[in-house]
Amino acid sequence: MAKQKVALLTAGGLAPCLSSAVGGLIERYTDIAPEIDIIAYKSGYRGLLMDYKIEISQDMREKAYLLHRYGGSPIGNSRVKLTNVADCVKRGLVKEGQNPLRVAAERLAEDGVTILHTIGGDDTNITAADLAAYLGANGYDLTVVGLPKTVDNDVVPIRQSLGAWTAAEVGARFFDHVSNEQSAAPRSLVIHEVMGRHCGWLTAATARAYIQRTCNNEYIDGMMMNAALKSIDGIYLPETHFDLDAETERLKEIMDRTGFVTLFVSEGACLDEIVADRTAAGEDVQRDAFGHVKIDSINVGNWFQKHFAKRLDAERSIVQKSGYYARSAPANSDDLRLIHSMVDLAVESALNKVSGVTGHDEDQQGRLRAIEFPRIKGGKAFDLKTPWFAEVMESIGQNFTSAN
Repeated sequence: MAKQKVALLTAGGLAPCLSSAVGGLIERYTDIAPEIDIIAYKSGYRGLLMDYKIEISQDMREKAYLLHRYGGSPIGNSRVKLTNVADCVKRGLVKEGQNPLRVAAERLAEDGVTILHTIGGDDTNITAADLAAYLGANGYDLTVVGLPKTVDNDVVPIRQSLGAWTAAEVGARFFDHVSNEQSAAPRSLVIHEVMGRHCGWLTAATARAYIQRTCNNEYIDGMMMNAALKSIDGIYLPETHFDLDAETERLKEIMDRTGFVTLFVSEGACLDEIVADRTAAGEDVQRDAFGHVKIDSINVGNWFQKHFAKRLDAERSIVQKSGYYARSAPANSDDLRLIHSMVDLAVESALNKVSGVTGHDEDQQGRLRAIEFPRIKGGKAFDLKTPWFAEVMESIGQNFTSAN
């Protein structure tokens, strides 16, 4: 039997799970199959194409537990779509006339890799599926097992993706400080922009975590540091629709009564409307290698600021984004438990030559299993009927309708 060799890579944006997942995989293989060599491709698929790799030494194996303490990725990330040949050529990842899938496959074959673990979102794992299919069609036997990483928690059909719980908790902690900016000037509008391109789960979960974090605060009667200052007055998600005039009237009453208004906004809220406005105005909307609108070039928070600040007669308005702060955090205890269970299954599946993405399969009663690659896709909408979300909206007194 040919000797097995494991390769790891992380790709896409950061999430509070990458470092721990890499550490967990190294620990698990060291525990149950210490004879298997492990390498990591540096900066994801870019490293695979460019032959940038890290040999996991014995010292690294012995110290892998340290990675559970850190955020970020210990082996680096990048956004590369292997089937987007033009983009790969433009970025100098392959030469003109080369097929990136073939270049990646030949690199894996030359390195003797038999198991590839990809840690990323839907784009990362769909790319892994493309690679596995190409290798299989060309006679190379490779088992690919992905772990689902995204703070958006929007991978179909996975119930809970790695890192999302932590991002919500850390985003709430971030805004607990930012909310004090309401006391910096009269009639202040503070907008908290939270990550979430197509899915409002993270914004909703961050709001929930913030409410839980502040609900037992003690205040001094008659001073500005009170429950109103720590409240949320509006939550806006890609899945919800609102009437601008009606919301203006509702928020104006709050501003007049309390002297401040706080909004939680998903970075994908009203995205289609904003893109349509900019396209109609003749602006060039930037997109990445996967065809997604470059969300940081749209600046949804500023759009909300522009539309509400004047209408609310705000003397001061600011937009604060928790995204990079939240996604770079180390995994919390809830995510660590999820990571460990998914890592154990990923290694078991890999050694049994079962390819797929580990996760609790919503189509199979939430069972943790290696989900078939063709069933993995992104953009899962947040379910507005989720009971805890209904409680959040009721607590802030805001009505909403579905955007669909």
